[in-house]
Amino acid sequence: MAPWTAAQIPSQHGRRALVTGTGGLGFQTALALAGAGAEVVIAGRNPAKGAAAVDQIRQALPAANVAFEALDLARLESIHEFGERLRARHAGLDLLVNNAAVMTPPTRQLTEDGFELQLGTNYLGHYALTAHLLPLLRTGTDPRVVTLSSIAARDGALQFDDLQSARGYAPMAAYGQSKLACLMFAFELQRRSAAAGWGLRSIAAHPGISRTDLLPNGAGARSAQAMARKYLWFLFQPAAQGALPTLYAATAPLAEGGGYYGPARLGETRGAPARAKVPAQALDADAAARLWLESARLTATAFPST
Repeated sequence: MAPWTAAQIPSQHGRRALVTGTGGLGFQTALALAGAGAEVVIAGRNPAKGAAAVDQIRQALPAANVAFEALDLARLESIHEFGERLRARHAGLDLLVNNAAVMTPPTRQLTEDGFELQLGTNYLGHYALTAHLLPLLRTGTDPRVVTLSSIAARDGALQFDDLQSARGYAPMAAYGQSKLACLMFAFELQRRSAAAGWGLRSIAAHPGISRTDLLPNGAGARSAQAMARKYLWFLFQPAAQGALPTLYAATAPLAEGGGYYGPARLGETRGAPARAKVPAQALDADAAARLWLESARLTATAFPST
Protein backbone atom coordinates (compact mmCIF):
# COMPACT_ATOMS: atom_id res chain seq x y z
CA MET A 1 0.00 0.00 0.00
CA ALA A 2 1.37 3.46 -0.95
CA PRO A 3 2.28 5.79 1.93
CA TRP A 4 -0.48 8.20 2.95
CA THR A 5 0.19 11.84 2.03
CA ALA A 6 -1.63 15.15 2.33
CA ALA A 7 -2.81 14.69 -1.26
CA GLN A 8 -5.16 12.00 0.06
CA ILE A 9 -7.00 14.31 2.45
CA PRO A 10 -10.69 14.06 1.50
CA SER A 11 -12.56 17.26 0.70
CA GLN A 12 -13.17 19.23 3.87
CA HIS A 13 -15.65 21.65 2.30
CA GLY A 14 -18.47 22.37 4.72
CA ARG A 15 -16.40 21.37 7.76
CA ARG A 16 -15.29 23.70 10.55
CA ALA A 17 -11.97 22.96 12.25
CA LEU A 18 -10.20 24.45 15.26
CA VAL A 19 -6.44 24.00 15.61
CA THR A 20 -4.53 25.16 18.69
CA GLY A 21 -1.06 26.57 18.06
CA THR A 22 0.02 29.18 15.52
CA GLY A 23 3.37 27.77 14.35
CA GLY A 24 5.10 24.54 13.43
CA LEU A 25 2.79 21.55 13.41
CA GLY A 26 -0.29 23.64 14.15
CA PHE A 27 0.40 25.93 11.21
CA GLN A 28 1.01 23.01 8.84
CA THR A 29 -2.16 21.29 10.03
CA ALA A 30 -4.23 24.44 9.53
CA LEU A 31 -2.68 25.04 6.10
CA ALA A 32 -3.50 21.54 4.87
CA LEU A 33 -7.04 21.63 6.23
CA ALA A 34 -7.67 25.03 4.64
CA GLY A 35 -6.24 23.71 1.39
CA ALA A 36 -8.77 20.87 1.51
CA GLY A 37 -11.60 23.39 1.86
CA ALA A 38 -12.24 23.49 5.61
CA GLU A 39 -13.17 26.61 7.50
CA VAL A 40 -10.24 26.85 9.92
CA VAL A 41 -9.87 28.69 13.19
CA ILE A 42 -6.32 28.96 14.51
CA ALA A 43 -6.21 29.54 18.26
CA GLY A 44 -3.19 30.83 20.16
CA ARG A 45 -2.08 33.30 22.80
CA ASN A 46 0.04 35.57 20.58
CA PRO A 47 -2.11 37.76 18.29
CA ALA A 48 0.90 38.85 16.18
CA LYS A 49 1.89 35.24 15.49
CA GLY A 50 -1.74 34.37 14.83
CA ALA A 51 -2.14 37.19 12.32
CA ALA A 52 1.10 36.17 10.61
CA ALA A 53 -0.08 32.56 10.34
CA VAL A 54 -3.38 33.65 8.79
CA ASP A 55 -1.56 35.94 6.35
CA GLN A 56 0.81 33.13 5.30
CA ILE A 57 -2.06 30.75 4.66
CA ARG A 58 -3.97 33.36 2.65
CA GLN A 59 -0.87 34.11 0.58
CA ALA A 60 -0.52 30.42 -0.23
CA LEU A 61 -4.26 29.86 -0.59
CA PRO A 62 -6.07 33.09 -1.55
CA ALA A 63 -9.48 31.44 -1.22
CA ALA A 64 -8.76 30.02 2.24
CA ASN A 65 -11.41 30.47 4.92
CA VAL A 66 -9.15 30.97 7.93
CA ALA A 67 -9.22 33.17 11.02
CA PHE A 68 -7.35 33.64 14.29
CA GLU A 69 -8.86 33.58 17.77
CA ALA A 70 -7.03 34.47 20.98
CA LEU A 71 -6.68 31.58 23.43
CA ASP A 72 -4.23 31.11 26.29
CA LEU A 73 -4.22 27.46 27.30
CA ALA A 74 -2.29 28.38 30.45
CA ARG A 75 -5.27 30.42 31.75
CA LEU A 76 -8.54 28.71 32.60
CA GLU A 77 -10.34 32.06 32.40
CA SER A 78 -9.15 32.48 28.80
CA ILE A 79 -10.33 28.96 27.92
CA HIS A 80 -13.75 29.63 29.48
CA GLU A 81 -14.13 32.94 27.60
CA PHE A 82 -12.99 31.32 24.36
CA GLY A 83 -15.57 28.56 24.72
CA GLU A 84 -18.31 31.09 25.34
CA ARG A 85 -17.32 33.08 22.24
CA LEU A 86 -17.31 30.06 19.97
CA ARG A 87 -20.60 28.73 21.30
CA ALA A 88 -22.17 32.15 20.69
CA ARG A 89 -20.84 32.41 17.13
CA HIS A 90 -21.17 28.89 15.79
CA ALA A 91 -23.80 26.19 15.76
CA GLY A 92 -21.32 23.34 15.48
CA LEU A 93 -17.69 22.22 15.27
CA ASP A 94 -16.55 19.25 13.20
CA LEU A 95 -12.90 18.96 14.17
CA LEU A 96 -10.82 19.95 17.20
CA VAL A 97 -7.05 19.51 17.02
CA ASN A 98 -5.44 19.77 20.46
CA ASN A 99 -1.96 20.60 19.20
CA ALA A 100 -0.32 23.49 21.08
CA ALA A 101 2.41 22.62 23.55
CA VAL A 102 5.25 23.84 25.73
CA MET A 103 8.39 21.71 25.93
CA THR A 104 11.05 21.42 28.65
CA PRO A 105 11.44 24.90 30.17
CA PRO A 106 14.67 24.58 32.19
CA THR A 107 13.12 25.69 35.47
CA ARG A 108 9.73 24.90 36.95
CA GLN A 109 7.15 27.46 35.90
CA LEU A 110 3.50 27.79 36.84
CA THR A 111 0.41 28.76 34.92
CA GLU A 112 -1.82 31.54 36.20
CA ASP A 113 -3.90 28.86 37.94
CA GLY A 114 -0.91 27.28 39.72
CA PHE A 115 -0.32 24.28 37.45
CA GLU A 116 3.14 23.17 36.33
CA LEU A 117 3.44 24.87 32.94
CA GLN A 118 3.78 21.78 30.74
CA LEU A 119 1.01 19.80 32.40
CA GLY A 120 -1.17 22.90 32.56
CA THR A 121 -0.72 23.93 28.93
CA ASN A 122 -0.25 20.65 27.11
CA TYR A 123 -2.85 18.62 28.96
CA LEU A 124 -5.11 20.41 31.46
CA GLY A 125 -5.72 23.33 29.11
CA HIS A 126 -6.78 20.99 26.32
CA TYR A 127 -8.90 18.92 28.70
CA ALA A 128 -10.81 22.06 29.69
CA LEU A 129 -11.01 23.33 26.10
CA THR A 130 -12.49 20.04 24.89
CA ALA A 131 -15.06 20.11 27.69
CA HIS A 132 -16.14 23.65 26.78
CA LEU A 133 -16.44 22.74 23.11
CA LEU A 134 -18.20 19.40 23.53
CA PRO A 135 -21.68 20.90 22.89
CA LEU A 136 -20.44 22.25 19.54
CA LEU A 137 -18.72 18.99 18.66
CA ARG A 138 -21.87 17.01 19.41
CA THR A 139 -23.75 19.01 16.75
CA GLY A 140 -20.92 18.65 14.22
CA THR A 141 -20.82 16.27 11.27
CA ASP A 142 -18.66 13.19 11.91
CA PRO A 143 -16.95 15.14 14.73
CA ARG A 144 -13.39 14.27 15.68
CA VAL A 145 -11.05 15.33 18.46
CA VAL A 146 -7.37 14.78 17.69
CA THR A 147 -5.02 15.15 20.65
CA LEU A 148 -1.28 15.27 20.14
CA SER A 149 0.95 13.09 22.24
CA SER A 150 4.69 12.49 21.73
CA ILE A 151 7.21 9.67 21.58
CA ALA A 152 8.26 11.11 24.96
CA ALA A 153 5.09 9.52 26.37
CA ARG A 154 6.89 6.17 26.15
CA ASP A 155 8.94 7.14 29.20
CA GLY A 156 6.17 9.14 30.85
CA ALA A 157 4.60 8.34 34.20
CA LEU A 158 1.66 9.90 35.99
CA GLN A 159 2.77 11.06 39.43
CA PHE A 160 -0.62 11.36 41.08
CA ASP A 161 1.00 12.29 44.39
CA ASP A 162 2.92 15.12 42.69
CA LEU A 163 1.29 15.95 39.34
CA GLN A 164 2.60 19.52 39.49
CA SER A 165 6.24 18.46 40.04
CA ALA A 166 6.34 20.51 43.23
CA ARG A 167 8.66 18.11 45.06
CA GLY A 168 11.12 17.85 42.20
CA TYR A 169 11.14 19.21 38.68
CA ALA A 170 12.87 17.47 35.79
CA PRO A 171 12.02 19.15 32.46
CA MET A 172 11.78 16.03 30.29
CA ALA A 173 10.01 13.96 32.94
CA ALA A 174 7.36 16.67 33.29
CA TYR A 175 7.01 16.87 29.52
CA GLY A 176 6.68 13.09 29.24
CA GLN A 177 4.02 13.10 31.95
CA SER A 178 2.04 15.80 30.14
CA LYS A 179 2.15 13.93 26.85
CA LEU A 180 1.25 10.61 28.46
CA ALA A 181 -1.72 12.42 30.01
CA CYS A 182 -2.73 13.67 26.54
CA LEU A 183 -2.63 10.14 25.17
CA MET A 184 -4.62 8.68 28.04
CA PHE A 185 -7.13 11.52 27.73
CA ALA A 186 -7.67 10.71 24.05
CA PHE A 187 -8.43 7.08 24.90
CA GLU A 188 -10.66 7.98 27.86
CA LEU A 189 -12.58 10.53 25.78
CA GLN A 190 -13.32 7.81 23.23
CA ARG A 191 -14.51 5.43 25.96
CA ARG A 192 -16.79 8.09 27.44
CA SER A 193 -18.10 9.14 24.04
CA ALA A 194 -19.04 5.55 23.25
CA ALA A 195 -20.68 5.06 26.65
CA ALA A 196 -22.61 8.35 26.65
CA GLY A 197 -23.48 8.47 22.95
CA TRP A 198 -21.61 11.71 22.23
CA GLY A 199 -20.98 10.51 18.69
CA LEU A 200 -17.42 11.76 18.31
CA ARG A 201 -14.19 10.04 17.38
CA SER A 202 -11.32 10.76 19.77
CA ILE A 203 -7.96 9.95 18.20
CA ALA A 204 -4.36 10.47 19.30
CA ALA A 205 -1.36 11.25 17.12
CA HIS A 206 2.30 12.10 17.47
CA PRO A 207 4.69 13.78 15.01
CA GLY A 208 7.85 11.78 15.57
CA ILE A 209 10.84 14.13 15.64
CA SER A 210 10.10 17.24 13.60
CA ARG A 211 11.68 20.60 12.87
CA THR A 212 9.59 23.05 14.89
CA ASP A 213 10.34 25.84 17.38
CA LEU A 214 9.08 23.77 20.30
CA LEU A 215 12.55 23.04 21.69
CA PRO A 216 14.09 26.52 21.40
CA ASN A 217 10.90 28.16 22.62
CA GLY A 218 10.76 25.91 25.68
CA ALA A 219 14.28 24.97 26.64
CA GLY A 220 15.80 28.21 25.36
CA ALA A 221 17.67 29.21 22.21
CA ARG A 222 21.06 28.34 23.74
CA SER A 223 20.03 25.06 25.33
CA ALA A 224 21.61 21.76 24.28
CA GLN A 225 18.27 20.69 22.81
CA ALA A 226 17.98 23.87 20.74
CA MET A 227 21.57 23.54 19.53
CA ALA A 228 20.86 19.98 18.43
CA ARG A 229 17.77 21.21 16.60
CA LYS A 230 19.85 23.91 14.86
CA TYR A 231 22.99 22.01 13.92
CA LEU A 232 21.63 18.48 13.58
CA TRP A 233 18.64 19.66 11.56
CA PHE A 234 18.94 16.67 9.21
CA LEU A 235 17.79 14.37 12.04
CA PHE A 236 14.45 16.20 12.23
CA GLN A 237 11.79 15.73 9.55
CA PRO A 238 10.07 18.86 8.18
CA ALA A 239 7.07 20.13 10.13
CA ALA A 240 4.80 19.44 7.16
CA GLN A 241 5.83 15.78 7.32
CA GLY A 242 5.43 15.72 11.09
CA ALA A 243 1.87 16.99 10.72
CA LEU A 244 0.80 14.04 8.56
CA PRO A 245 -0.20 11.71 11.45
CA THR A 246 -2.40 14.51 12.81
CA LEU A 247 -3.94 15.09 9.40
CA TYR A 248 -4.53 11.37 8.93
CA ALA A 249 -6.27 11.17 12.30
CA ALA A 250 -8.28 14.29 11.49
CA THR A 251 -9.46 13.38 8.00
CA ALA A 252 -8.81 9.81 6.85
CA PRO A 253 -11.99 7.72 6.66
CA LEU A 254 -10.11 4.73 8.09
CA ALA A 255 -8.79 6.58 11.16
CA GLU A 256 -10.42 4.86 14.11
CA GLY A 257 -11.80 6.32 17.30
CA GLY A 258 -9.45 5.32 20.09
CA GLY A 259 -6.60 4.96 17.58
CA TYR A 260 -3.06 6.29 17.87
CA TYR A 261 -1.06 7.30 14.79
CA GLY A 262 2.54 8.35 14.22
CA PRO A 263 5.34 8.10 11.66
CA ALA A 264 6.04 4.61 10.39
CA ARG A 265 9.85 4.54 10.17
CA LEU A 266 12.97 4.58 12.36
CA GLY A 267 11.30 3.92 15.67
CA GLU A 268 8.36 6.18 14.78
CA THR A 269 10.62 9.23 14.42
CA ARG A 270 9.86 9.91 10.76
CA GLY A 271 7.93 8.67 7.72
CA ALA A 272 4.35 8.30 6.56
CA PRO A 273 1.49 7.89 9.06
CA ALA A 274 0.81 4.46 10.53
CA ARG A 275 -0.51 2.89 13.68
CA ALA A 276 1.69 3.93 16.59
CA LYS A 277 2.74 1.64 19.41
CA VAL A 278 0.85 2.47 22.59
CA PRO A 279 2.99 2.58 25.75
CA ALA A 280 1.83 0.03 28.29
CA GLN A 281 1.11 2.66 30.93
CA ALA A 282 -1.30 4.43 28.57
CA LEU A 283 -3.52 1.34 28.50
CA ASP A 284 -4.34 1.57 32.22
CA ALA A 285 -8.05 2.43 32.07
CA ASP A 286 -8.31 2.84 35.85
CA ALA A 287 -5.49 5.39 35.84
CA ALA A 288 -7.11 7.19 32.90
CA ALA A 289 -10.42 7.41 34.76
CA ARG A 290 -8.61 8.73 37.82
CA LEU A 291 -6.80 11.31 35.68
CA TRP A 292 -10.13 12.41 34.18
CA LEU A 293 -11.66 12.98 37.62
CA GLU A 294 -8.56 14.76 38.88
CA SER A 295 -8.54 16.97 35.79
CA ALA A 296 -12.18 17.91 36.39
CA ARG A 297 -11.34 18.82 39.99
CA LEU A 298 -8.21 20.82 39.16
CA THR A 299 -9.80 22.78 36.33
CA ALA A 300 -13.27 23.01 37.89
CA THR A 301 -14.49 21.95 34.46
CA ALA A 302 -16.84 19.04 33.91
CA PHE A 303 -17.89 17.56 30.61
CA PRO A 304 -21.59 18.15 29.91
CA SER A 305 -23.65 15.07 30.55
CA THR A 306 -26.09 15.79 27.74
